[in-house]
Amino acid sequence: MDVFQNMELFSELIQCGGNIYTWCYNADGSLLQSNCPEAGFLSGAFEIFGCKKKMLDYGSRHTTPVTLGTAIGMTWAAAFEKDGSVLKRAWVIGPVFYQDVSLRGIEQGLQYYNRLETSVAWTMQLYEVLKTVPVLQCTVLHRYALMMHYCLTGNHLAISDINSEFLAQVRNTVQQPAHDRHKVWMAEQGLLQMVRTGDLNYRQALSASMGISAGVPVRSDDALRQSKTNIIVFTSLVCRAAIEGGLSPEEAYALGDSYIQSAENAKTLDDLEPLGLMMYDDFVRRVHKCRTNPHLSQQVQKCVDYIEMNLDKKIRAADIAALVGYTEYYMTHKFKKETGLSVTDYIKFAKIERAKVLLKSTNQTVQDIAAALSFSTRNYFSRIFQEVTGQTPMEYREK
Repeated sequence: MDVFQNMELFSELIQCGGNIYTWCYNADGSLLQSNCPEAGFLSGAFEIFGCKKKMLDYGSRHTTPVTLGTAIGMTWAAAFEKDGSVLKRAWVIGPVFYQDVSLRGIEQGLQYYNRLETSVAWTMQLYEVLKTVPVLQCTVLHRYALMMHYCLTGNHLAISDINSEFLAQVRNTVQQPAHDRHKVWMAEQGLLQMVRTGDLNYRQALSASMGISAGVPVRSDDALRQSKTNIIVFTSLVCRAAIEGGLSPEEAYALGDSYIQSAENAKTLDDLEPLGLMMYDDFVRRVHKCRTNPHLSQQVQKCVDYIEMNLDKKIRAADIAALVGYTEYYMTHKFKKETGLSVTDYIKFAKIERAKVLLKSTNQTVQDIAAALSFSTRNYFSRIFQEVTGQTPMEYREK
């Protein structure tokens, strides 16, 4: 099947879940096709709100999907078809809302676009068209974007690869049962623990836990304000976790204040998109740097960093020795002398620490976690986990 056949099938499939429309633009921004009955008006809105320009600018430099938000809460997702490194076509799905938006919320959002020269008639037509825009959870839109990317490229990505806001921006936050709230708390603790330890290999757990939390469960008519609240609250939590991990309060609070001010200065949801992940990554790297053991030689520290960054792989002492230019015999003796652990034990303990984070912060099965950390079997993983922690993986998860 060629790309157009793939996208035709994809379009039909997502239509089963509601009126989610598909759009195709060429590299100069001309609309080639759409199955949306309001294609003429909504393609104009897509351009007026600045989303088309941002999509083309992003697509000319990147290959991963992107979400494109507006101050009124209306959102699209785009994926890109390329010829080598050159943008060929941009495919878009949407628009959708992440929650029901009131007329007052739309009016407040439109205030951010008061510089635009739009007529009263255009605004009234916008109100009518927005009544037909479906509500869709952001994680569902993200998964559709990943499916679209696969249809265009044949490549699999994780949710964290999408250039979108780290926290779920705005969802329909109905009251959740206590068990789900407990999962949110566990996911939050897992993510904060990776900040405390300066765990540079956080993306695996981040990707798996992104769909659990709905953000701050307070309804707001202002979608932009809701997203800012999510970013500010999470930044405050990450800042304190970084201090607990060893970052000085002066540096941590100054950095947190900077990201909070950037969030407050944002004029659209699209402006907020990179902030969450940038903030989280920045804090993790600063904690990692301050926790680097000054008593380790440069070569052994390089070995330690390699292990921490490759816990999803089978790590061999010979590969680590080659990394630093030592013989395996010399490297293993030097490593144990400086760290107090053999290479094998260090790898084992590091993988179990990562497993503890995944058990607490994600819904992945024990089997999936064992495979993700390159344990040969689920039983072997469970045996090693119990050997290190004194508990089975399920006992640890449920305590």
